[in-house]
Amino acid sequence: MKALLWIGGIFLVLLLLVVGSFNGMATGRNAVNASFGVYHSQLQRRADLIPNLVATVRGYAEHEERVFTEVTEARARASQLLQLDPNQLASSPELQRQLLDAQNTLSGALSRLMVVVEAYPQLQSSERFGQLQAQLEGTENRIAVARRDTQLAIQTYNNRIQTLPGVLFAGMFGFEPFAFYEATAPNAEQAPTVDFSTTP
Repeated sequence: MKALLWIGGIFLVLLLLVVGSFNGMATGRNAVNASFGVYHSQLQRRADLIPNLVATVRGYAEHEERVFTEVTEARARASQLLQLDPNQLASSPELQRQLLDAQNTLSGALSRLMVVVEAYPQLQSSERFGQLQAQLEGTENRIAVARRDTQLAIQTYNNRIQTLPGVLFAGMFGFEPFAFYEATAPNAEQAPTVDFSTTP
């Protein structure tokens, strides 16, 4: 009878360990997917602001068509990837890399647009442009926070499935680690070259 109680107790402890590990891993995976969703929505917000910003600047700087084209094309490439399900992005390092590349290209194009803006003081004093610029700056901050939160969610989840007791059950239940989102472009340590000698 005592042996039966011991076996029952050990079975109960193991069951609680398995259930607790599974629930923790599932919660962690859901947190990663949710954080990718937030990040995704902030990128979409930025993509939605850009046409208004370009239209406002275009009214002041019509001869800078090359910059407007770069921004528009970069936004289109980035927007294509934003059509993907955030859960699909969260589980694919290759799609994450493509999204990052597209967003880096878009950020570069926006930087060149801001260089154009500096040449037009009347544009900088425009209330509409000021509002759009403030919204874009706020969105960039939200993107940075969402990217950080995604990294933390991935770290927490990966720690859970790669340490005891989760590592014992992760493979059994199909929990795979997420790749960390790399927020730097290749050769990011090199400053970009800006050449104003070419004509648009």
